[in-house]
Order: sequence, then structure tokens, then C-alpha cells
Amino acid sequence: MPYRSASWLAGAALAPFASGPLAERLVLDEPGGAENPQATGHNGTIWLHGASVGELSSARPVIGMLSAHSRLIVTANTTTGRGVARDWGFPARLAPLDTPQSLRRFLDRFRPRLAVTLENEMWPNRSAALEAAGIQHFVIGARMSERSARRWARLPWLIRPMLRRIEGLSAQDIGSEERLVDLGLPAEALMPRMQLKLLGPAGTRPQERPPTRDRTILAASTHEGEDGPVLDAFMQARRQVAGLRLIIAPRHTVRADDIAALMAQRGLHPARRSQGADETEPVLLADTMGEMDRWYDAAAICITGGSLVAKGGHTPWEPAAHECAILHGPHVTNFSEDYALLHAVDGAETLSKHAGATLAKLAASPELAARMGQNARRLLLSRAGDVTPLVERILGAADIAETQDHADITGMKGNRT
Repeated sequence: MPYRSASWLAGAALAPFASGPLAERLVLDEPGGAENPQATGHNGTIWLHGASVGELSSARPVIGMLSAHSRLIVTANTTTGRGVARDWGFPARLAPLDTPQSLRRFLDRFRPRLAVTLENEMWPNRSAALEAAGIQHFVIGARMSERSARRWARLPWLIRPMLRRIEGLSAQDIGSEERLVDLGLPAEALMPRMQLKLLGPAGTRPQERPPTRDRTILAASTHEGEDGPVLDAFMQARRQVAGLRLIIAPRHTVRADDIAALMAQRGLHPARRSQGADETEPVLLADTMGEMDRWYDAAAICITGGSLVAKGGHTPWEPAAHECAILHGPHVTNFSEDYALLHAVDGAETLSKHAGATLAKLAASPELAARMGQNARRLLLSRAGDVTPLVERILGAADIAETQDHADITGMKGNRT
């Protein structure tokens, strides 16, 4: 096979220069500490691979469940991804290069019972080496775009053997499922669909909500050029709805003084979180980091930032997790499909030039805002998928018994997106 021959030659050519990260990727480094096979144990080890920080972080709920039943060896393509996994308490290293020699050395050293790949990583030699060693391969959160499918379709001799070796695959969406099956994935290998990036928000449990929530508006992660229109819409709505409240949480807190000045120009006197104020204030400038969950819980209505100016919009799934009625501007190219789905279930609405009237309508009709928020959260939960049956199938395939000495890594999610 041309690919295998070329990659074997590349591995042989690189070996004399192996040091540092290259030695690690060629698996010519010395095992140490938790990486020592005798320290990690062979019988139940799972090899879990994610490209970098994003993939590993989004899969943290899955990783947590797997680690409750098995030791893991985690690999990543970047040093930052490796560092994150080590911070979580796992033995972690750079992934072996896709050369026959590197993969043989890696599998001989760690002897995993099973391999799990996150999202879109397909390597011909890795696939063949796993099959030759009798190691089952699972893929979670796979995505295959139409463009990628067209490219792979021109290489059937490369893609079909890899797909046919996969024991189980969970795709992100039905389109990816269909394209992967067309390319050669056995239909019986399909597992329940899973969007890894939604697992964190889906695991959110809304906290206690203040009685003022129904009439509180949150402008979340705003950018320059968005605060003025939000303030104008708020002031219009406030003339129609008594007791209306506003929280502005800028994407970058260094803009806080500028936003305060915009508020003062409109006769508003904001309280500032950095000075100890909280959501009980009529107008709050949330100029601190790491508290977005609190503001989502405090507001029934959320304007997602980055959408009123040409920034592509921020994720709608964080406010959806907290059952906020979601409002946004026209610039949502970063999440166009997500917002379209939310619109289809009446979980989101686009702000027009009559933004003040929209805010007043929702604030004056708490049942309408609540229904939008509930619709958004239901969609989030259905799109994220259920981790439990997927993990159970993986562990069942490997016949892995529960261990007692596993890392405790409960779900993690970022506060600003």
C-alpha cells in the first residue's frame, strides 16, 4: 500500500533526529511516572484521543464516565491538549505519528483494551494497527461535511477500510451519519448521535432564580458597537414596562469604563459587579469574569452578543441551558444552523429595528418568555444526546470492570463563549 510504505520510510527517516516532542510522537522517549505500563496497568486501559483542548474539553462528561470504570491513556495532537489532560490527573502524551513503527511502539507500551477517538480523526496506519492488535475502535461525535465527503469519495481505497474497522460510531447529525455510511461505514456500527460541544451546557442545572427574573434582560458577551443599541432598546422598553432591569456582561471587561460612559450619556447610573453590586440592582454592569451562569439565572431574556455587529454571534446553548428566551441580531454565521433550529421550535427570535418593542413584549408576558426558554432547553437536551447508553456500549464491548482508583473529573463548561 503506497501510504503505508511512504509513512514507514518517513518514520525511519525521522528516527535519528528524535528528541523532545518528536521523540514523544515517534514513541522513542522513555516512559516515566504515570506513563509506566506497570503503573497504569494493562487490563482495563482505554486509549482516548482528542485533537486538542477543544475536543477534550467538550468531551469531558464522557471522559469522566469512562474514567469511573477504566484507567485512561490520553493523547492529543498539541502540547496544550496534552497539558489539559495532565491537569485533570491523567497520564497524557502527544499522539503517535501515523507511522507503522510509532504505532507499534505505542501499542506495545500501553496495550490498551480499547481505543476511543473524539470527533474527526482518521489515520490509516492507526486504524490498521488497532485491527491487527485486536483493539476495538470507537468514534464519538464524528462529523462529515459534504465537502469532506466529496474529497474522501475520491479515495475509496483509503477511507473504506478505515470505516469498516470501526466498531461503533456516534455522529453529530443525521447528515454526517448518511455520508459516513455512503463512504463505507457499516450501518450496524452507528450509535446514538452525540454533539460533544453541547454536553457541557446540557449538564447545567439552573440555580435559584430571583423574583425579578421575569423582568430582567441580559446582554451576554457584548462587543464594541452593541452596547449602545442594547441600551436604547432597553430604555424604549422601560417606558412600556415598569420595573424592567438590565444586566450587560461585556465579552471583554476592559471595555467596562466605556460602557459605563454610554450608560451615563443616557441618564443611567449603573452599579458595577467589580465594586460588589449584584443582580438586585436596576442596571448592572457585570464587569467581572467567570460569572455568566449567575447572570443567565438572573435574566429570563437574553440577547446573545456578537450578533448585533459582524462577529458571527456567540453560542445560543449557554442561555438555552438556563431556559432564557434567546434574542439575537442578524450576524449569527458562527451558529447559523443552531439558531435556525431554535427558531423552528420558537426558542429564539431575531431583533429588528423594533428591538424595544420585542423586549417589552417578552417582559410584559413572562409566560411567553418562559415558554421560549423551555423550548430552547428541550432542544438542547435532544441535540446533545444521552451519554450513558453510549458509554455503556463502549465499556461493554471491552468487558471492562469498574476500578476504584480513577480521577474525579466532573463536567466542565466555559463561562464565556
